[in-house]
Amino acid sequence: MPYQIFALKWRPQSLDEIVGQDHVVNLLKNSIKKGRLGYAYLFAGPRGVGKTSTARILAKSLNCVKGTSIEPCQSCAPCKEITQCRSLDVIEIDGASNRGIDEIRVLRENVKFSPSASKYKIYIIDEVHMLTNEAFNALLKTLEEPPKFVKFIFATTRVNKIPATIISRCQTLHFRRIPVMDIIKQLKKICAQEEINLEEEIFFSIARASDGSLRDAESILDQLASFSQKGGISLLDISSLLGVVEQQALFELTEKIIHRDAAATLSFLNTMLKEGKDTSVILNNLIEHFRNLIVAKVSASDSTLIDLPQEAIEKLFTQSNAFALEELFSAFNLFVETQEISRRMDASIIPLEIALAKLAREKKGDIPAAVKNPQGCTVKPAAPAGALRSEETNIKAANNLPPEKGIVSSNDCDDNDQAAPHNEADCNLPEAYSKVIESLGKLKMSLASFLAEGTPLKLEKNVLTIAFAASCVLHKETLEKKENRILIEKLFSETLKSSLKIKFVISSANSEQEKPKSDSFIHSALKTFNARLL
Repeated sequence: MPYQIFALKWRPQSLDEIVGQDHVVNLLKNSIKKGRLGYAYLFAGPRGVGKTSTARILAKSLNCVKGTSIEPCQSCAPCKEITQCRSLDVIEIDGASNRGIDEIRVLRENVKFSPSASKYKIYIIDEVHMLTNEAFNALLKTLEEPPKFVKFIFATTRVNKIPATIISRCQTLHFRRIPVMDIIKQLKKICAQEEINLEEEIFFSIARASDGSLRDAESILDQLASFSQKGGISLLDISSLLGVVEQQALFELTEKIIHRDAAATLSFLNTMLKEGKDTSVILNNLIEHFRNLIVAKVSASDSTLIDLPQEAIEKLFTQSNAFALEELFSAFNLFVETQEISRRMDASIIPLEIALAKLAREKKGDIPAAVKNPQGCTVKPAAPAGALRSEETNIKAANNLPPEKGIVSSNDCDDNDQAAPHNEADCNLPEAYSKVIESLGKLKMSLASFLAEGTPLKLEKNVLTIAFAASCVLHKETLEKKENRILIEKLFSETLKSSLKIKFVISSANSEQEKPKSDSFIHSALKTFNARLL
């Protein structure tokens, strides 16, 4: 019998076998049970997550000889023909190669003919977004009032390219990237049947490399099974074949950064490169790793935000305790900036080496007196009396600004002091700052995380001055962009109920005033972001 690749051999044949799309499966099952099936469906989502397989299963559920059922028999002629892609009543069309108006005109002519041997004539159009505008327009009337015996199932990876007039005539089901743990579970099932021995770390490496695509994961496993000797696959095999970076290597590299050993960090990077790792892959994995460290730091014990095995999650929580949240943000931003620089350089290894050397030699923490609160977040001591005014003086000197007289802030008013008329006497600037960060996080989380690095310095004549440390120049420049500044000024004006302008400055001081804490809003925003990804 000819060899069959894993992606085909292990293709799901029933709704219960579909992996990682429970929301889609439940909706289809309920629709079948209640007899409320639409005449046109649009399956949208990334590649390799089960769109076409689900379309074929739905076709079998509709055309099985035992009647419409959530569990087709798999043994009747219609079921077998659909499985083998030779059914005359289930027509699969490749939208990429049959994208013109002529092909759609032929489809419109054939739609009116009854199915030859089944209850329904079903058209499955894959990559439907590739159809031309003229082809979509020709399809509209047929979708509006199709014959009762016709069903359409469209599949696409680019739903944004499909005209709204088509989408409005379909029931749209969004397929998600398959979680790492679901992919690992399916790979273990395949390996048990195929008698393939794998280490736990390899399952995780394959799942990560597949980027949420089960089909890609099965193809990688198939490739590794052919590549290995005597049915055993080692970490060396997958590293040499795919050039992936093992999770343990990321932990080790981060440990060297924690211990501020620049030489050992660069030596470890050099070892990874000699093993065939690609610079861009290492950089991408470091960005992902420090994202996970930030999530672990912010979310405390909530492991649902990190799509990794439990053992790796526990290591992340432990390793995140070695950093202050501000350090993790800075490291993440540094790697993102390094990625941008690498794209513009021929020697992409140089920016990565410099970034790692910088992280490994910097002193940990800007304020020696930082302490930990019960939630594990860094809490800086409150600034002493007059510190705000001293900080302002330092910033003016660093930015070549002339000294001003009569500067009054709500933070440095004594009980006997009278605030200037343009300042609200009851304004709690740090509290207002935190509220703005929280509101901004719901709109644009990256800007909120940047703003959280700043310190509200003073509010004078409807101008709010926000200071940033010298290491946060990127934050300042990003927030100063016109569209970002307008958004932030709007939020501050709404919070303080007064029209405000924002001035961003760089501080030359080594210490910072206590910043408003925003862990709760970051935690909430990360949950929302993860839900959208899945």
